[in-house]
Amino acid sequence: MAYFDAASAAPLHPVAREALLASLDDGWADPARLYREGRKARMLLDAARGAVAEAVGCRADEVVFGSSGTWAVHTGVAGALAGRRRVGRHLIVSAVEHSSVLHSAEAFEAEGGSVRTVAVNRSGAVDPSDWAAALRPDTALACLQSTNHEVGTVQPVAEVAEACRAAGVPLLVDAAQSLAWGPVEGDWSLLAGSAHKWGGPSGVGLLAVRKGVRFAPRGPVDERESGRAPGFENLPAIVAAAASLRAVRAEAAQEALRLRELTERIRARVPRLVPDVEVVGDPERRVPGIVTFSCLYVDGEALLHELDRKGFSVSSGSSCTSSTLTPSHVLRAMGVLSEGNVRVSLPLGAAPEDVERFLEVLPGVVAGVREKLGAPAAAPATAVRAEELVVDSLGKRCPIPVIELARVFGEVQVGGTVRVLSDDEAARLDIPAWCEMRGQEYVGEEPAERGSAYLVRRVS
Repeated sequence: MAYFDAASAAPLHPVAREALLASLDDGWADPARLYREGRKARMLLDAARGAVAEAVGCRADEVVFGSSGTWAVHTGVAGALAGRRRVGRHLIVSAVEHSSVLHSAEAFEAEGGSVRTVAVNRSGAVDPSDWAAALRPDTALACLQSTNHEVGTVQPVAEVAEACRAAGVPLLVDAAQSLAWGPVEGDWSLLAGSAHKWGGPSGVGLLAVRKGVRFAPRGPVDERESGRAPGFENLPAIVAAAASLRAVRAEAAQEALRLRELTERIRARVPRLVPDVEVVGDPERRVPGIVTFSCLYVDGEALLHELDRKGFSVSSGSSCTSSTLTPSHVLRAMGVLSEGNVRVSLPLGAAPEDVERFLEVLPGVVAGVREKLGAPAAAPATAVRAEELVVDSLGKRCPIPVIELARVFGEVQVGGTVRVLSDDEAARLDIPAWCEMRGQEYVGEEPAERGSAYLVRRVS
């Protein structure tokens, strides 16, 4: 088996395993107590906090530990908004933030706050000038990820942080996907991370809050972790998290070069090996281990199952792999193809031969899924072509509306149109993407009695 889903959870680093086992023996006591066992536990906790602070690039007393990266985001957003309530009730987020940030924004809106969502370009990055324009006198907090978790695009955090600093607005950075590779650049105010993203144990999140940031913890508090994470610390896991972060940082420069070469190999060769593929995400400003692509005429869930049977664990943002039947909010915000989406995120130490085997297996797997779905190999040629055709795909899910569009497109004359009726949310992304990939004109979306009508004009 080849595990290619490190962006969800990285395998436990050997150093983390060793530190975890050792601290189970030495770090079981209460670090708040003054007797010998408590002092030993406190020394371990302080050493772990110092190591993490050094890796993050902040002071040790600015770092607190909690149960997860999601906890860190929720706590950071709520605490900063509460601390700056007198300034205003306005929050800024990007359209491609992790769901934990978006859920915090939804909760803030439900309490009467206002949220501005900054759009991204087709590569998934925000424009710093758009961010600066979104800042207002009543903006209490801004949130921007350092690296996108689905497509690997690196955000211009330093430029955004400068705009926020000039406006006097704190910036919270979700650095879960980037901390393994180095500290976050720029003058950020709060930072969240999660140990299981860099090879530490699950159940450890970190929140850094710079001195001078107004912060008011929400909910009951106690004396632990500066009152920001109540309850007994999971000391063995924290020690293992700190040890693994230090270990991966020591390997980061060399491993980044190696993984970047492997992901570039995938980015370059997949479009040559598999027809009708769109590779998404910024080709240059991206984290080393993530590469994402989408395949026309492919059911994402079927594709993942087939790859799993072949020995590859990958992830997907396709609507047909989601219980909500909607595409990933990241792909939707980028405006790229969502059907047949595959995210390959290589763990540290990923073997080149596994990547080669993936590239050998992928074309056959995609072709097999397409064949089962009845995808057209080419547009059929007809002697007499119509001026307009209507494709009724109501009640059919991704990728069927696009497949049915492709099947009949050869039957419409140049200058003619095809109207696709669909109530599938993914069609709003995938039909325009099909037009761009095929060099045809996407006219637009119109309301219909059920669902929507998507109008496509044949130009060649």
